[in-house]
Amino acid sequence: MLLKGKTAVITGCNRGIGKAVLEAFVKNGADVFAVIRKENPEFEAYCKKLSEESGREIVPVYADFGREETIKDAVKEIMKTKKPIDVLVNNIGMSNPLSQLAMTKMDIVRETFQVNLFSGLYLTQLISKNMMRNKKGSIIFVSSSAAFDGGANVEYSASKAAVIGAVKRLAIELGNFGIRVNAVAPGLTATDMGNSMSEEDEAIALSMNIMKRKGRPEEIADAVVFLGADMSSFITSQTLRIDGGLR
Repeated sequence: MLLKGKTAVITGCNRGIGKAVLEAFVKNGADVFAVIRKENPEFEAYCKKLSEESGREIVPVYADFGREETIKDAVKEIMKTKKPIDVLVNNIGMSNPLSQLAMTKMDIVRETFQVNLFSGLYLTQLISKNMMRNKKGSIIFVSSSAAFDGGANVEYSASKAAVIGAVKRLAIELGNFGIRVNAVAPGLTATDMGNSMSEEDEAIALSMNIMKRKGRPEEIADAVVFLGADMSSFITSQTLRIDGGLR
């Protein structure tokens, strides 16, 4: 119960790493505002079942991270509850099929940066005001190993690298308010995105991995729990690579 008594906002909760983070947080005692892009009765039923099983409160919230006004509306809904936010997990992200920049429309590059970087910064701007009043908080961004090795297309690799730069600056700006800011950088993980590679590309990717396998979403989630919990209270401005020893 590493997160007992804490309230978290987690984005991108309906699948993959975000869903694993949601499950790990409630397992460890947190109440969660679970943010996804659009209303989904199946997701709401899932949250209700998970809430009943865990005894934790899970509130579905909706925001299209390509549109800032919906992010603002979602935060207003969260703030109406008057709950202090202890942890923010910026997990939202998008990727496009691997292609060279010469063949990529700039609208796609802009959209990728909007979703992978700008939306998380805007959400952090809004949520951190709540944390600043309470003089505490932990903010975790989900970056990618592609930020270090360029293992995805230009817009994805660059946007995830920018996340790491943002984490370093945000940690400086928010540290005086008792707020920690960190990131995790997963390698190839068994999610919809990670499973969409061709057999040839996957074999190449795994050949550069010391452990010779994909990561599991729950392995990423465990690291996020650690960074959200008080046991990491002297860790900030860091990016934890969870990539099986990528080389």
